[in-house]
Amino acid sequence: MTGTLILVFILTMIIHTAETLSYSIRYAGVRVNKLAVALSLVGIVVLVSRTANLIQAPMTAHFVDFAKVEPAFDLERTLRISLFASSIGTLIAIALFPSFINFSVRIIARLEIAGSIPRLISSVTVDQLKNSKSYWKKPRVKLSQFRYLGVPKRLLLINIVVTAFYSVGVLSSLYAAHLVPESATTASQASGLINGIATILLTIFIDPQLGLITDKALRDETQRRQLGKIYALLMTSRFLGTLLAQVFLIPSAHFIGWMVKLFF
Repeated sequence: MTGTLILVFILTMIIHTAETLSYSIRYAGVRVNKLAVALSLVGIVVLVSRTANLIQAPMTAHFVDFAKVEPAFDLERTLRISLFASSIGTLIAIALFPSFINFSVRIIARLEIAGSIPRLISSVTVDQLKNSKSYWKKPRVKLSQFRYLGVPKRLLLINIVVTAFYSVGVLSSLYAAHLVPESATTASQASGLINGIATILLTIFIDPQLGLITDKALRDETQRRQLGKIYALLMTSRFLGTLLAQVFLIPSAHFIGWMVKLFF
């Protein structure tokens, strides 16, 4: 079971690292005025995240099955460890943010020449891979740089809450299946009760604001220079959201269990 937990931990880190690094690809697209191409690359990163999730989800569900036959197994602790991996993955993405911007700019330029992802991959040479070390950039954080960026505090707060709900949605439904074993299957499929709240908040409050900020950066050079710092703020709020998810885990599981008992 320890080996399974380690694999789940790694896959969870990959998921959150990939999702958070999408900010660097967007920023690279703005820098070179190729936002549409950048968004297509974001789709590839999301595909990596979803592929990892396809493997991670059933492995995490296995912990619930194991807890049924082994009462001494601490399911809550196991799920919290898995959830902590989302925080580690987000931190990794924040550390890679400056370097991944440089990589993304280069990839966007190469993709424009190659014309497709398969051609882009086949055109990569060993020398190019060796030269890629020149794109690595050490992250430097100065808290004074993040003042007066015009980012609404409400946007950051909502991003924290949305990230918390998304991070905990599936895990809370699995724990709810443990809490209400008579409706375990129904509860395990009820993550939408939590993720739905996050989707509503994301669609109404975050996506429009993020679109406006990016659009201003495309038209205004001053705003463009600040966009990287704004994205860094949003990534930091994502990290805080993964920590808040630890608080939401048990209450969300009880909420799902209550809804399942009430309506199903």
